[in-house]
Amino acid sequence: MDLECSRDGLMYEQYRMDSGNTRDMTLIHGYFGSTQGLSDELAKQLWMVLQRSLVTVRRDPTLLVSVVRIIEREEKIDRRILDRKKQTGFVPPGRPKNWKEKMFTILERTVTTRIEGTQADTRESDKMWLVRHLEIIRKYVLDDLIVAKNLMVQCFPPHYEIFKNLLNMYHQALSTRMQELASEDLEANEIVSLLTWVLNTYTSTEMMRNVELAPEVDVGTLEPLLSPHVVSELLDTYMSTLTSNIIAWLRKALETDKKDWVKETEPEADQDGYYQTTLPAIVFQMFEQNLQVAAQISEDLKTKVLVLCLQQMNSFLSRYKDEAQLYKEEHLRNRQHPHCYVQYMIAIINNCQTFKESIVSLKRKYLKNEVEEGVSLSQPSMDGILDAIAKEGCGGLLEEVFLDLEQHLNELMTKKWLLGSNAVDIICVTVEDYFNDFAKIKKPYKKRMTAEAHRRVVVEYLRESRLLSLATCAAFSCTACP
Repeated sequence: MDLECSRDGLMYEQYRMDSGNTRDMTLIHGYFGSTQGLSDELAKQLWMVLQRSLVTVRRDPTLLVSVVRIIEREEKIDRRILDRKKQTGFVPPGRPKNWKEKMFTILERTVTTRIEGTQADTRESDKMWLVRHLEIIRKYVLDDLIVAKNLMVQCFPPHYEIFKNLLNMYHQALSTRMQELASEDLEANEIVSLLTWVLNTYTSTEMMRNVELAPEVDVGTLEPLLSPHVVSELLDTYMSTLTSNIIAWLRKALETDKKDWVKETEPEADQDGYYQTTLPAIVFQMFEQNLQVAAQISEDLKTKVLVLCLQQMNSFLSRYKDEAQLYKEEHLRNRQHPHCYVQYMIAIINNCQTFKESIVSLKRKYLKNEVEEGVSLSQPSMDGILDAIAKEGCGGLLEEVFLDLEQHLNELMTKKWLLGSNAVDIICVTVEDYFNDFAKIKKPYKKRMTAEAHRRVVVEYLRESRLLSLATCAAFSCTACP
């Protein structure tokens, strides 16, 4: 500083006496030539301390204070020289230094490096790379801002507004980093992680709304980290990917369920003894997981995902209906296979009721009201498909019963029956055996099934009786019968 003052004083006097004498000015400048090098070396030391300011302020705050005092001293000299320039036009070499401006540039660059340096993994090395990256950012930013608020502000003059400036730097660096991440080819779960962090975590008590940052940080004044356009694009990509995933998951779930239908062992029963397969549980567990994830981002996305799930459920049930029909037809071609056809058809029928109940439960849990767009229209269509599947299944089971009873029903009211056939006993035992299985059908299908089975047995019995009556009347040429 002494060298600079001597040089600048001599140059100013020379300029005032003979401003056009460049030879003497160059001579003075050359004599003090090493002064600029000293200034540059000092600046490097200052910037080095500032780059580590968040560490320095905890270990040796006096060092940071000294740096700030030097910068402030140079700022005062800059102002004095610029004021004199207005009067004389003279500016000594290397002025203004603008070290305060450079200080903020250094701090901004340090913050950016701090944010960018938190990515420790890649997708190839760790599937949870983005979650880890975002969590490290959250922790670093929160810790840094708390240190800045509690310690750094004491090392800077109030008019530097160091905390406010650092907050803006971190916010801008985060926004830039989030934009970079959003531009990558993210997978569906990564999009969810990014949007959850940007839209929720960042403004939560885990970060910017943390009590240790209050009241200096006003979340309401912070600009969004991602523009609405970028968020919209990410959501569109997520919904597109999710649609493909749900279709694939449903297809796989149905294929897995179909493999169970041909097993040699009976299906499992629920706590009430009703046969069932795992299909409804698998489907709705998958729906639940995706809805819980969507709810972390926003209510709007949660509703969109619910609509998507119900739409895909509609298509899935149509395939389920076709597969149940094929199952029945294949069994009728060879009634010895599969061994537990009746039990698994009952499970398919019961699944229809489980699906109904699960759909209602899902909508009740994830919808605020039933009139939300596109959702209330889905239920009647699905109910109709499920009832059709159950009706077809019940019809197939009744067909199975009467295929077994056909021979014995045909014996009724015949000569063989009159001579002592046990057809009625066999019919009763067969019906009872089937009805033990039918007892494991859920309401309301169980009631319809039981009523229809009884009706058909009675109808077949009466039909055989009427045929016998007609045959008897014909044999005796009776004209009394209609």
